[in-house]
Amino acid sequence: MEIKRQSYLDKLVKHRHNGLVKVVTGLRRCGKSYLLFNLFKRQLLSEGVKAEHIIEVALDDDSFESLRDPRELSAYIRKRVGRRRGRTYVLIDEIQMCEEVPSSVPGSKATISFYDVLNGLIKLPGVDIYVTGSNSQMLSRDVATNFRDRGFEIRLHPLSFAEYVEATGKDAPTAFEEYITWGGMPLAVLEEDDDERSRYLKGLFERVYVKDICERHGIRDDYVLNRVVDAVSSSVGSLTNPHKLVNTLRSVLNVKTNDHVLNGYLGYLCDAFLFSKVLRYDVKGKSYFDTPYKYFAEDVGLRNARLNFRQVEEDHLMENVIYNELSIRGYNVDVGVVPIASRTGGRQSIRQHEIDFVVNLGSKKLYIQSAFSVESAEKRNQETLSLRKSGDFFRKIVVVGGMKRLTRDESGIEYVGVIPFLLNPALMEGEP
Repeated sequence: MEIKRQSYLDKLVKHRHNGLVKVVTGLRRCGKSYLLFNLFKRQLLSEGVKAEHIIEVALDDDSFESLRDPRELSAYIRKRVGRRRGRTYVLIDEIQMCEEVPSSVPGSKATISFYDVLNGLIKLPGVDIYVTGSNSQMLSRDVATNFRDRGFEIRLHPLSFAEYVEATGKDAPTAFEEYITWGGMPLAVLEEDDDERSRYLKGLFERVYVKDICERHGIRDDYVLNRVVDAVSSSVGSLTNPHKLVNTLRSVLNVKTNDHVLNGYLGYLCDAFLFSKVLRYDVKGKSYFDTPYKYFAEDVGLRNARLNFRQVEEDHLMENVIYNELSIRGYNVDVGVVPIASRTGGRQSIRQHEIDFVVNLGSKKLYIQSAFSVESAEKRNQETLSLRKSGDFFRKIVVVGGMKRLTRDESGIEYVGVIPFLLNPALMEGEP
């Protein structure tokens, strides 16, 4: 069985020959290499591109070790391109493994990086460049600056729920139960034995992600880093900050660390695409809070495996899955805060009530609340209070568990089941 990743393939095809370096970023083992070296290459061949006009370099393969020197990489590709006529497609996997080196110019203190190489290669006539990378700090954050407006990012995620349903062919309710347990890492989806899936997901953290972070940042002892991973995995979707996590590690796990170290580790986890940090936004004051904030796991299966499948709570995982879906669809997402005044015992107080997601795409904005069940009037009132008190007229959606069809109450608040919400992007555009 092959997982098509059609929406990502379409993006690559759409942006061919645009004069930019196409940078495919994302979590390691989420399918970047397969997208580029299998699906995209096959697309090129099917359109008549000759195999010799496709140059492939996998920098995580030891046979290409010498090309991790940017000068060697540049020389290799330029030689392969030569005086060839027509388009030449250059596909480079794990570009961040190309190390920064001193300039060979005598007396120069400058350095040469893969950015310099790609900025030079893209100027060659007929050359179209595609690279993958697994480090957001080296790629996503710097595409615009280091590529001098010559870079375009395509962010690849683990399988969405819609992709999971398509790949497995299972009915949506059954697929959702599996998805919130096992997530969307491609090899985990293809594996049918639960024990093997569990071992695979656990092994990714132990043998790939933690090892990568330690090597990249020179961490000799991974004990504290592993405890931070455990703590963040356990609290996905909950408000937190480095100081709170430091206190948790000290009191529960007897781990001694400090805010500065912990903040660095949290940054490393986000740079590796393992987690996303989401800021809180004052809906009425139209400003951001410094702390606390939320972290969501890039893949709920990885998160569950990290915790040995001890905290597979459908309501919390549903919120994480909704956040990931919004990110996949390209929305900018914040956690909303609505200050609401109340009077108790003759005293007035102001409490901050949360809107799970404030969703923006260009000029569009809407509010989304994740509520597994709102069957009782009390629960419905509790879940919609912040939406009703937001003081504006933006669209408001409550996503509940199951298959519920889209409905609207007398306040204009909409309700829809998580399964149709995940399967039908048109619902966010106001279409049935």
